[in-house]
Amino acid sequence: MTLDDLRATLSGVPNYSWLTGAEASVRADPDTIGRFFAQADRRLGREPLPGCPQWTGGRAGRALLLAALTGTPDKVERIVAVYQQGDAAERLAVLLALPLLPIGAAAAPVLHDALRTNDTRLVAAALGPYATHLDVATWRQGVIKCVFMGVPLSHVDALDERADGELAAMLAALAEERLAAGRTMPADAVALLDRLALQKER
Repeated sequence: MTLDDLRATLSGVPNYSWLTGAEASVRADPDTIGRFFAQADRRLGREPLPGCPQWTGGRAGRALLLAALTGTPDKVERIVAVYQQGDAAERLAVLLALPLLPIGAAAAPVLHDALRTNDTRLVAAALGPYATHLDVATWRQGVIKCVFMGVPLSHVDALDERADGELAAMLAALAEERLAAGRTMPADAVALLDRLALQKER
């Protein structure tokens, strides 16, 4: 999914003209983004977009509003501020938008914040494609938190490519703790451990 894809999908949504006007306002005066960002769900809808289950009209609109900031010199600081000042739905929209924005690794601190929360939606989104900018230790802790919280590992981008022996050891230790407590590991975590064991044997 790209910003152009989101725009093409949104172009047929009622109130699309509101979005184009909001984008123009943000480009002209970046200080207005907070007001428009807060209105996006109500204006553009909370239902999933066709063929884009993780994107609602509001989330897609918010991604495009963030993109309207990218011509400003302090774009990253403004994007981080939108995240910090937002509610959970607004923070989720920022996390989903990060991989689509031309900002490199500069917004990685937002991921660190999301991974400290107990909101499963934010944790899952923090381990999406933008997580390529997380250092490996933080990424491993994020994966373990997913297992601990019951977040499906299918949300973790490039899981098999980044998983390593250290992650396997951490998962094995968690499995032992759960076994001692009479609890089981999620099936996807067991499957990952099995894959990592096979790789080690090769």
